[in-house]
Amino acid sequence: MPTTLTAFADVTTSDSALRRFLHGLPGVDAVGLEARAASLGTRSIKTTAKAYAIDLAISMIDLTTLEGADTPGKVRALSAKAVNPDPTDRTTPMTAAVCVYPDMVATAKDALNGADVKVASVATAFPAGRAALPVKLADTRDAVAAGADEIDMVIDRGAFLAGRYLETYELIKAIKEACVRPDGSEARLKVIFETGELSTYDNIRRASWIGMLAGADFIKTSTGKVGVNATPANTLLMLEAVRDFRAQTGIQIGVKPAGGIRTTKDAIKFLVLVNETVGEDWLSNHWFRFGASSLLNDLLMQRQKLSTGRYSGPDYVTVD
Repeated sequence: MPTTLTAFADVTTSDSALRRFLHGLPGVDAVGLEARAASLGTRSIKTTAKAYAIDLAISMIDLTTLEGADTPGKVRALSAKAVNPDPTDRTTPMTAAVCVYPDMVATAKDALNGADVKVASVATAFPAGRAALPVKLADTRDAVAAGADEIDMVIDRGAFLAGRYLETYELIKAIKEACVRPDGSEARLKVIFETGELSTYDNIRRASWIGMLAGADFIKTSTGKVGVNATPANTLLMLEAVRDFRAQTGIQIGVKPAGGIRTTKDAIKFLVLVNETVGEDWLSNHWFRFGASSLLNDLLMQRQKLSTGRYSGPDYVTVD
């Protein structure tokens, strides 16, 4: 199996070449895509499998606070919850990461105190992405310098929708380079497409390929700040893209649905999508994440119910 992008070297040499490649991708059968996503969402799982799925989902959460009213105290509390989601049950897995704004990275890093939880930071003028490139680069470098393990960047949807594909590609490349530290280590890069603003499934497929060709470590559906965020259909489409990309290059890319995933039932539907579309290789938090805040509480309540036989209710978990 090839493990290189050499076969695609000519694709990104010019805007016209990239456009030809992207518009040459197979068109998306919207009806078929949505029908398959809906069909997979009806799968039922047994109790033992549900317990495993709940713990797996908890371990995949990027526990997120991205509000203008965020304070150091709130970030420290969220970090404590990421490390110890359920103080009454120390067998509960840690979450994958805490996701904050760049100015809160150092606070989260300090609060985690070496725990096996990553610090993710949004960057590039999140959520709109409406800023000049030097500002986006500075935003990214500040977060990396503060200790971010992962960067969640947003693409310029205006440039993409105007057909400036090479500009979108070069932005991602530039941010990828800004993720590299002086010692050569680097923060992993998640590229957010804001699928709710891309209008068509064909555009989501094209954006996925731009992100992967430009060096994304993850492709991510949404910011969680618009009306339409992660859906089973757009996540399925992105899973198909990373599957096809690995088949052609040998390079594995992660997927992160974000926004609107609030219940255990929702999370399990997405895990079924992963298992049935790309398989066990993606069933770890190194390759699949949930961008969420309220989801963790529902997972904890369902986990307690499986353990005790009683539904504890929202008063038994912390409110973030």
